[in-house]
Amino acid sequence: QVQLVESGGGSVQAGGSLRLSCAASGYSNRISCMGWFRQVPGKEREGVATVDNNGRTSYADSVKGRFTISRDVPKSTLYLQMNSLKPEDTAMYYCAAGFGGTAYSSCNYGTASPATLGYWGQGSKVTVSS
Repeated sequence: QVQLVESGGGSVQAGGSLRLSCAASGYSNRISCMGWFRQVPGKEREGVATVDNNGRTSYADSVKGRFTISRDVPKSTLYLQMNSLKPEDTAMYYCAAGFGGTAYSSCNYGTASPATLGYWGQGSKVTVSS
């Protein structure tokens, strides 16, 4: 079992920055893929960025060049540095993690999902005003 706790959300004006953190506890040393996802009410949850246990990252086109995902393995913490924020980035952001080969082979913002990542945080709200 892994527990994920997000922090760092909040409100910011367009062009500003925020950093989300996701602290993992439990069998965090078995994680093969971690990622950030976001959801707006009435829309499907979408992948934002992922990182596997070899450090390979992937980003949605909408955030590429503005967001950076990183993982501090000794601290069992995942980060999402968000710069040049836009109003369309407003959403609930979720941290997720998965074990094993399926999570690792599917570790991409477009293919990772609740089917491949079995552990999810409670969400952190990000609001960007124009």
